[in-house]
Amino acid sequence: MKRLHIGTITPAYAGQDVRVCGWVQSIRNAKRMQFLVLRDHTGLIQITHERTEGGSEIEFILESLTPESAVEVTGMLIQNDHVKLRGMEIVPKRITLVGLAEKPLPLDANSPLPTRQDWRYLDLRRPEMNLVFRLQTTIEHAMRTWWTSSGFTEIHSPKLMGHASESGAELFSVPYFDRTAYLAQSPQFYKQMAMAAGFDRIFEIGPVFRANPSHTVRHDTEFTSVDVEVAWIRSHEDVMEIEEQWLHYVLTMVKMAHGDEIRERFGKEVVIPTLPFPRISMKEAIQILAERGHLITDPKGDLDPEGERQLCQYAQETFGHDFVFVTDWPITIRPFYHMRHEDDPNLTKSFDLLWRGLEVTSGAQREHRPDILLRQAIEKGLTQKEIQFYIDFFRYGMPTHGGFGFGLSRMLMLLTGLGNVREVTYLYRGVNRLTP
Repeated sequence: MKRLHIGTITPAYAGQDVRVCGWVQSIRNAKRMQFLVLRDHTGLIQITHERTEGGSEIEFILESLTPESAVEVTGMLIQNDHVKLRGMEIVPKRITLVGLAEKPLPLDANSPLPTRQDWRYLDLRRPEMNLVFRLQTTIEHAMRTWWTSSGFTEIHSPKLMGHASESGAELFSVPYFDRTAYLAQSPQFYKQMAMAAGFDRIFEIGPVFRANPSHTVRHDTEFTSVDVEVAWIRSHEDVMEIEEQWLHYVLTMVKMAHGDEIRERFGKEVVIPTLPFPRISMKEAIQILAERGHLITDPKGDLDPEGERQLCQYAQETFGHDFVFVTDWPITIRPFYHMRHEDDPNLTKSFDLLWRGLEVTSGAQREHRPDILLRQAIEKGLTQKEIQFYIDFFRYGMPTHGGFGFGLSRMLMLLTGLGNVREVTYLYRGVNRLTP
C-alpha cells in the first residue's frame, strides 16, 4: 500500500485503509484505550487503539514506544468529530516500530540554542524548522524561475582559488598539492569572467567562505550566496531595477505558497513590496542618521547595525516601505573593482539594499576598463602579480556590467523573524562550530 503524507489525508479517505509513517509526537496509554499522535513533515494524526482481553501485538508495541520513535502505521481512517486533530483518526491494523528513540531525549522545547545545534537533526524535526527549509526551497525555485524567464544563465564557479577574491584577512587557506589554495569568499571574479565570455546575464546560488571571527547573530563562516551579474548596463541604477523586480516576484511567490503558514508559525506577515524601492545616497543617509541622533563612528564611514535599523525606520516612516537602497558609497568602503563616479572619484556607483533593519545586498556597477581597474587595485594595496589573471578577463573587449550578492540566510531570518542565522542554516558553521 502506498504511503500517504499525513497532511494530504482528508475525510474522503474515511472507511479506507491508509498507510502513514512518521515520528511519535505523543503517546498516552489509558486503561481501555491507547492514543498515539504521529507526526511527519506535513502534519499530525491520531492513532486510536482499543485494548483487548489478553493484549495484542499492537498493544504491546504501543506500550513500548518512546517520544520521537520512527513508526509505520496501517489502518482504517475514521471520521470522528470528537478528535481535535481535524476530526479524523486511524484505527490501526498493523504498527511497525522502525526505529526506537532512546530515553531521555537530549533536548526539549526549552533547550538553549547550542544544545539544539549539537542535536540539529532532532531540532529540525520541529514543524517550524521544517517550514524554514520548505520556504527556502520555494524561494530558490522562484528566484530561478524569474531568472530563466528573464534570459539569465546559471553558472557554478570554483570554490578553490589561487588568490583572494575579497579581503585577505577573511581568507581560509588550504593545502593544495605543492602550493596553497583559498576557499572562495565570493564568486565575484568568475561572475565578471562570464561577462567577458558573452553570457550577458548570469546567476549563481552556491557556498562561500569567510574567515570571520565574529560571533554575532548575522555572521557565519560558510553560507549560501545568491549572485547576479548583468552586461551592457548604463549605471548601477539598472542593477537596482533588476533586483527590485526580482524580489517583488520572489516575495509574491512566497506569500502565495507560505503566507498563511508563516503567519501561523512565526506571527509574521509576508509583505509584497511596491515598485520602485526608495533610494537614498550614502551622503543623505549620514545626514538623516545625524538628525535622528545617530552618528557614524566607523573610521571608513560604514554603516553599523543601528544605522541600518534607523534608516529602515526612516524608509518606513517616509515612504511606507520595508526596503531602501543606500547608494553611492565612498571608495574607502568599497572594493577596487567598483566603478567610481566621473564627477566625484571619491564615490562609487554602488548600493546596499536594506530590508527591515538588515543589509541583504551589496552591489555596484563594475569597472570594466583594465587600465583603470589595475590602478584602483594598486591603490587598495594589491599587486599586479596577485590579480593579473583577473585583469586578463578585461583585455579583449569587456562590456559594461554590474551585479549584486544577496544573503539567502538573511532573507529567511527576516521572513520568519527568527533573528539568528544559526536558526535558518541547515548546518551552521562558525568560529566554534564544525560539527555535526
